[in-house]
Amino acid sequence: MDQHVGSGPQPPETTEIGLDDGPIHVGRWRPDAGGIPVLAIHGITANLMCWARLAELLPDRCVIAPDLRGRGGSRDLPPGGLVQHADDLARVLEELGVDRAVVVGHSMGAFVAVRFAERHPEKVERLVLVDGGLPLPPAPPREDGSVPTPAELLGPVFERLTTTFPDRESYHRFWQAHPAIGALWDDYARAYVDGDLVGGPPAMTPAARPEAARLNADELTGPEEYVAALRGLPGPVPLLTAPRGLFDESAGMYPPAWLQRWDEELEHVEIREVPDVNHYGIVLAQAGARQVAATITRQEETA
Repeated sequence: MDQHVGSGPQPPETTEIGLDDGPIHVGRWRPDAGGIPVLAIHGITANLMCWARLAELLPDRCVIAPDLRGRGGSRDLPPGGLVQHADDLARVLEELGVDRAVVVGHSMGAFVAVRFAERHPEKVERLVLVDGGLPLPPAPPREDGSVPTPAELLGPVFERLTTTFPDRESYHRFWQAHPAIGALWDDYARAYVDGDLVGGPPAMTPAARPEAARLNADELTGPEEYVAALRGLPGPVPLLTAPRGLFDESAGMYPPAWLQRWDEELEHVEIREVPDVNHYGIVLAQAGARQVAATITRQEETA
C-alpha cells in the first residue's frame, strides 16, 4: 500500500456547470476569497488536480480549475478544439459570476489560454503561460520523408489512455515508475493521478479520452490562425519553461534555439526558465509551483 507523506493537498469544492452539450466539471479552491480569481487550465491528458499545489501557494485567492472536455470529471463531454475549450471556459466564468481572471495555462492549457485571451479579452486580467503556448517545433522527417504528427510524437504519453489497470495501487505504481513523476511522488502527485482514474477494480482506466487528446495534439504545431492570436496578445506575457521534458529527458518541450527564435519574434512574451524542473514538475513540484505563484504575484505588484 502507498504511504502518505505530509498532510496532502486540500481538495477543491466542485460543481457541474451546464454547457450546450453536457456538464463541465469545475473545482474551486476558496470560492469566497476576495481579489481577482485565477483561472487555471490543465494540459492535454491532465486534470484539475495538477493545480492543487499552486492553489495552496495562493492562500488569499480563489483558484478556478475546470476539467477540460474529454478529461477528468468532464470526460463525457465530446472532444473539442482549442477554440471550443476557450469558449467553454468563458461560459464557466459567466456562470460563476466572474468578470475577469488571471488566466494560467500549462502545456496544452497554455494554448487554450492564448485562444481564450484572443476570443474573450475582456475576461483576462493577466496571462501566464507555463511550458506551453508556443508552437511545437517540427519533428525531423522519417526515412521515407514523412513527418510524424504531434499525436504520433506523443504516442508514449497517449499509450496509458488505452491501458486498463486492475486497481488504484497498480496505477500508482505505473506513475511511480515514470521517469518524470517518480521522483516527484508525494500526496500532491497522488491526488493528481487519482483525478485521472475512473471505474472500479478490476478494470480501472485513465479518465482522459484518447480521441480528445489526439484532436488537440494536432493543433499544437501552431497553425496560422493560432500564431496570429499569439502575436496579438497584449503584453507583457510571462512564459515559464522547464529545461527537462515529458520523460525527464534533458531536452525540454522547447529546444533553446526554438525558444530564441520565438523570443526574438514575440517581444511581448517574456520567456524565463524555471531551473531543475521537468514538464510535470513545473506545476506539481513545490519549486515549480512556487515560481508560477510568484509570477502571478509579481505581475500584480508591477501592474
